[in-house]
Amino acid sequence: MNEGYTSGLEKNAGAGQRHAIVLTRWNSKIVEALKQGAISELTAFGVRSQDIEIFYVPGAFELGSTAKGIALTGRFASVICLGCVIRGDTDHYQFVAGEAARLIAMAAYDTQIPVIFGVLTTNTERQAEDRAGSTGNKGAEAAQTAIEMAALMARLKKP
Repeated sequence: MNEGYTSGLEKNAGAGQRHAIVLTRWNSKIVEALKQGAISELTAFGVRSQDIEIFYVPGAFELGSTAKGIALTGRFASVICLGCVIRGDTDHYQFVAGEAARLIAMAAYDTQIPVIFGVLTTNTERQAEDRAGSTGNKGAEAAQTAIEMAALMARLKKP
């Protein structure tokens, strides 16, 4: 039985943190639901709405380089990448999903700023819709991860 992830975050764990959210324009209905889940979760844990900045990119392939650029500004405790890649009839899905994951991971590694992978990679639109709302919201989960990792990285920087 998979019970899912429990963050153990305290009520105001995100207080004082600033977060960037990078969103793809592809599958916008699903990505907007992920965005709402992320914003709702960030504010529920004490992040002020004015401390959340939204950026849009054309597609999942552009998430990594944009996230790295945002992280390098030093203005944010984390960068949350949200998107949705749905398998089609060609190999395009594999290249886009795989490269998006790799470039997002590289952005986090290169900058030492939490860059969170919140990109849905599904076989069908229905699966994506489920993960963006009806059976939980992966955007909200990404926000919890961002808060937790931002707090951990801040703790690591203290002498």
